[in-house]
Amino acid sequence: MTVTEIRSVGIVGLGSMGRPIARHIARRGFQTAGYEVDAATAQRASGEGIALAASAAELAAASDLIVVLVGFDAEVEAVILGEGGVLSRIRPGSIIAVCSTVAPQTMNALAHEVQREGVHLVDAPLTRGEEAAESGKLLVMVGGESHAVERCRPVFSAFADPVCHLGALGAGQIGKLVNNLILWACMSANYEGLKLASALGVEPEALRRVLVQSSASNWSLQTRADEKPVPWAEKDMTIVLKEADLAHVSLPLCGVVKEVIKGFKIERGLPLLGI
Repeated sequence: MTVTEIRSVGIVGLGSMGRPIARHIARRGFQTAGYEVDAATAQRASGEGIALAASAAELAAASDLIVVLVGFDAEVEAVILGEGGVLSRIRPGSIIAVCSTVAPQTMNALAHEVQREGVHLVDAPLTRGEEAAESGKLLVMVGGESHAVERCRPVFSAFADPVCHLGALGAGQIGKLVNNLILWACMSANYEGLKLASALGVEPEALRRVLVQSSASNWSLQTRADEKPVPWAEKDMTIVLKEADLAHVSLPLCGVVKEVIKGFKIERGLPLLGI
């Protein structure tokens, strides 16, 4: 049976983003369930009323739309293409939305496998962070065929405003990479600027209150993003640099930002994320 209207949604990955997203989707009246490999995370999701499937395949068999929210490219590929994965039981005409941040090249590789099974693929990475996920005010950048994106829009609108269709498959990931490059560049500048202020005798917190009202204001400074764990910074910058190499584009600032963020995390005792 070919799926047209989306009525049932499955979330693969019920962590700090997937769990609130599942709740928002369910509140909009969609039949909603999830799958999570980590037992403690799954238990927390269940405690919040999210129905759990025993496997990604079981979830896919019962869903018109699968939303993938895992961390790395290899995990996205395994969830979709691996043994017992989404593609093994998903119905023709269903949609897989990759909301994880992955390389555009990964989306292209997935499309080759997914589309020959009669399944639609869109990329829909998320911005604005965990607080926006909790409040249902994420921003989604979407890439994919218009008819598939429009079918997903009522679901995405349950947890995001706005939902922005940027173009063909992979466009959402490109938008997210550019977003993250600018985000981490701002955070690096904030970090070094406030460090300089402290060294020269100006109290950083007092200066921050001034800067958010000045021409130096940026989202990272306003939301105190530097006080959060920022776990994905190295991964994001590594993807950006690889894509720039493939496109024969020089991004010298990106390489510097990657190292500044690494130093920022080391100074604050935050774990570095292996690539």
